[in-house]
Amino acid sequence: MDPQDSYNLVYVLFFLMGIGSLLPWNFFITAKDYWIYKLSNSSSYSKEGEPTLCLSFSRLSPKLRVLSSLWVIFLVFVVTTVLVKVDVSNCQTEFFVGTLVTFSKRLNFQIKSLCADSTAYKLRFRVTALALGQAMGGTLSSLASIVNLAAVQDVTTSALFYFLTADVFILLCIFSYLLLPKLAYSKHYIGAGPGGITEGGGAANVVPPLQPIIKKAWVLGLSVFYVFFISISVFPAVSSGIQSVNVDSGSPWTTTYFVPITSFFLYNFADFCGRQATMWVQVPGPTSRFLPALVLCRSVMVPLLMFCNFQPRDHLHTVLFARDVYPVVFNCLLGLSNGYLGTLPMIYGPKVVPRELAEATGVVMSFFLTLGLAVGSAFSVLIVHFI
Repeated sequence: MDPQDSYNLVYVLFFLMGIGSLLPWNFFITAKDYWIYKLSNSSSYSKEGEPTLCLSFSRLSPKLRVLSSLWVIFLVFVVTTVLVKVDVSNCQTEFFVGTLVTFSKRLNFQIKSLCADSTAYKLRFRVTALALGQAMGGTLSSLASIVNLAAVQDVTTSALFYFLTADVFILLCIFSYLLLPKLAYSKHYIGAGPGGITEGGGAANVVPPLQPIIKKAWVLGLSVFYVFFISISVFPAVSSGIQSVNVDSGSPWTTTYFVPITSFFLYNFADFCGRQATMWVQVPGPTSRFLPALVLCRSVMVPLLMFCNFQPRDHLHTVLFARDVYPVVFNCLLGLSNGYLGTLPMIYGPKVVPRELAEATGVVMSFFLTLGLAVGSAFSVLIVHFI
């Protein structure tokens, strides 16, 4: 008799690991006021950074891959937390570059490791739970930012509590990962064999072929790439620069809370809703032409947000959508479509290849995801410059 997932504990653990996988990214990008304060006198300050990506099928055990990434991310955040109260005015460039490079490399490896490791568990909800957790990480970081703004006026004290919250969540993610293989339900479904994890936590020492994966899943991979390319092209570089048209009124809503709520919270909450919807509805199917067509339709979000009240405007002076309701609607549409159309290919990818290639396909799909983040991040700099 197959064991049962008592109290949905395995689902909750996958959900928590999803939170931990993207929560560091979300905490970094939503701490906008802190980074402006910390780097205010740096002549080399840039809004976006382009992560260095590398696709590799590691021979390391999945347990070692994931835990090493989680611990390094945790240490990076502990150092970041400590440096909140340290004056780095004399070494701002070194501080910025060192933090960004270390963080981005380890985060990319962590995302790919978690996605690959999750495919070793033959559970139908594993990808959905991870995806929902990733979206909830964004929502939680946005809420934490808003609460900090309301409770603490000093930017460094606010950032201190903000990053301490991230430290706690990353530790919770590590605990979840260590607990998962000890539960009877998840242990029963651990995949043994090619690409799977054995009972002892080792990985099959086989490098899977890339060609059959690309042949079966290239459309899905490109769909994931383009979804996140469009999203990161405008979020948060453009969306966080959109000000309320009534900012001169001086009200707390227009000066303090407008950007955190309309840009970060609404986008992340809509993203969560879009990912949640994939639990109930999964259309179009993995071979449907409508899926890449819908993904391409998201291109319209770029000009829509560009022509909102983004400030300052040095080249493109026309503001077509001069009401506060427009960025609210556009950010909700951007997040909802990102969550739904970004999750579907991630679910479909491991299903369209033979079972023994499922883990490798998870790595390939996560590579397309991080590639979309990297290219979109670089492209966002051009968009902001164009505006």
